Amino acid sequence: MNQRDEQEFAEYFAAKRDSVRRTAYMLCGDWHKADDLAQTAFVALHRRWTKIRDRAATDAYVRKTLVRVSIDESRRPWRRERDTEVLPEPDVVADRLDDQVATRQDLIVALRQVPPRQRAVLVLRFFEGMDVSGAAKALGCSEGNVKSQTARGLANLREVLGEEVETNG
Repeated sequence: MNQRDEQEFAEYFAAKRDSVRRTAYMLCGDWHKADDLAQTAFVALHRRWTKIRDRAATDAYVRKTLVRVSIDESRRPWRRERDTEVLPEPDVVADRLDDQVATRQDLIVALRQVPPRQRAVLVLRFFEGMDVSGAAKALGCSEGNVKSQTARGLANLREVLGEEVETNG
């Protein structure tokens, strides 16, 4: 890579690293894993930087890479193991969903219980604000698949949270 390309990549990285890391966190629910996912996505981008003709599509490339890496990592057997000192006790059911989902952390915990593909669709649609066609393009699947994964993901999220999840879209 020549010096101009390295400079362009460095500028892109500096501008996007925080937003990519936040998206990775929404996908996995752990800041350390989010750092790993974001790093893997940026390494993949760096490898292909000179081959990317349409720089406007770079965000989509990073997003797609991030989602794929997240799904791949969730399939690895050692990623499913979780150490804990105390066994989780069932929480007392709150009267309203907004009482249950009082903090972002509660939502992240609930999202981690949704299967990876459905979680990816929910993050792209509701956190990233993508429409059905944009999410389908980012995931490399059909719009119908995105719609069904969204419905299943919301149903799973509702089940985990115990009440209706309101979506504005």
